[in-house]
Order: sequence, then structure tokens, then C-alpha cells
Amino acid sequence: MVKSMTGFGRCEISEGDRKMTVEMKSVNHRYLDVAIKMPKKLNFFESAIRSLLKTYIQRGKVDVFITYEDLSEANTTLRYNQALAAEYLKYLNQMAEEFHLEQDVKVSALSRYPEVLVMEEVQEDEEELWKLLEKAVKGACEQFVETRIREGENLKRDLLIKLDELLEHVAYVEERSPQIVAEYREKLTEKVKELLADTQMEESRIAAEVTIYADKICVDEEIVRLKSHIKHTKETLEKEDSVGRKLDFIAQEMNREANTILSKANDLEVSNHAIELKTGIEKVREQIQNIE
Repeated sequence: MVKSMTGFGRCEISEGDRKMTVEMKSVNHRYLDVAIKMPKKLNFFESAIRSLLKTYIQRGKVDVFITYEDLSEANTTLRYNQALAAEYLKYLNQMAEEFHLEQDVKVSALSRYPEVLVMEEVQEDEEELWKLLEKAVKGACEQFVETRIREGENLKRDLLIKLDELLEHVAYVEERSPQIVAEYREKLTEKVKELLADTQMEESRIAAEVTIYADKICVDEEIVRLKSHIKHTKETLEKEDSVGRKLDFIAQEMNREANTILSKANDLEVSNHAIELKTGIEKVREQIQNIE
């Protein structure tokens, strides 16, 4: 199936007093470029998150936003640094003795000294935390892929219409090309008759001139290749893997054939249809840029 490179996904998982929210969105990009914004305490899982994302996404610039809330009362603890408090008290006593001052430091005052009493976050179970995070990331990715598939189906329908329009222009050029040669032969014969009047000119000379002209404007090979590229594009659109880069390459080849047809065109109608071909191929390439 065809997937667009634009997508959005969101998942919120709550378990007890903990809540994990993952949001992700993407735009076009030649390769997979992932930017993750999350709390510092989750940085340890960044590599695992990126590996998980790669199982869902092949191309696109993806922004991932992760928030984590822990409302439980057991998520912090108070730590008493006894050694540091003793160090403070030792120097305070030394100062009192050296400067003949009264030692008036109370427990309440000592407890406010830096790092004597510290609030610390309780270390969470990494395995449990990853289970919650993984569930949220998978949920967001599944929704994200669904939006890409829906948009991809719209792109596919539009591309198939555009490819059929290209085939119509190719069919016209294919049908018109022999007529151009016949018209040239007729004009050449009339011109020669005017110039030579009653003098006879060998039919073989006219045939040779027409053959040279036909070779010069012949686009049979280009038409065959162009039809083959259009068919290949349609077949590729039915595949399930990431096809964007392949389709872009085929579109470049199609454009090359259209350029050659236009350069060989010696007929106004063929030129017009060749220009329409180039315009149509450019529209196809623009749409392909949105495909993963």
C-alpha cells in the first residue's frame, strides 16, 4: 500500500498515578530524520525508542513529543547527609573557639545548610517504566501509520488519474507520428514537382529524403519506454513496501523521454502534447515527493 509522508499520531497511557503521552507528526524528507523531545529521566530509552520507530516508519522528518507524569506520593524521598552536617558543625565550632564567639547554631539552622537535607526522586523500575513508554509509543505509531495510509490512498488515486492522462498524450503522439511523415512526403513531392516542372525525379530519391526525415523525427523508442515507465509506476503503486524513492527515479526517466520527444517534434500538435506530457510528469513528481 502507498503511504504518505505526512502523518499524525497520539497516544496517552495511564496506569495508576503514572501517565505517559506520546505525540508525533511528520513532513516530507528524503530520508528518515527523527527528533525526540522528552523528559531527562527518559533519555536512557532514546535508542530503544528510535529502534521501535524504525519498525513503523521508513522515510520522513518525524517530530516526537513525550511527556511523563507521576502523581504518586512515593516518587520523592528526603535524604539526610549526616557526614556533611558533621563537617559544617566541626567548622562552626572551630570558628567559635578561634574568635571567642558563642556557638549558637541550632538544629533548625543546621538543617537549612546546603545539601544537608535534600529532596530526591526515587529511582523507578526501568523495566516497568519502559513497558509504559513502549505501549504509548506503539499506540502513537499505529495511529500515525493509519493517517499515512489514508492520505497515501488519496495520493495513489490522484496519481493513477494523472498517469492515465499521460497515456492519452502518448497515444496521440504515437498516432500522429506516421501522419507527419506522410504529410512531409506529400509536401516534398509537391515542392519537387514545382521546382523541376516537367523534369522527372526518381521516386527512390524522394523515398530516401523521406526516410532521413522520418529517422530524424522518429520517437518510437521514446514512446515504448514512456509507456513502459507509466506501466511500471502503476505496478509499483500496488506494492506494500516503501516505494517513494523508486517512483521518483522512474518519474525522472519519464521526464527524460518527454524531453526527447519535444526536441524531435517538428509538428505543432505533437509539440503541444509533448509540453502537456512534461507538465503532467512534473505534477506526478510533485505528488511522488509526498510518498514514503
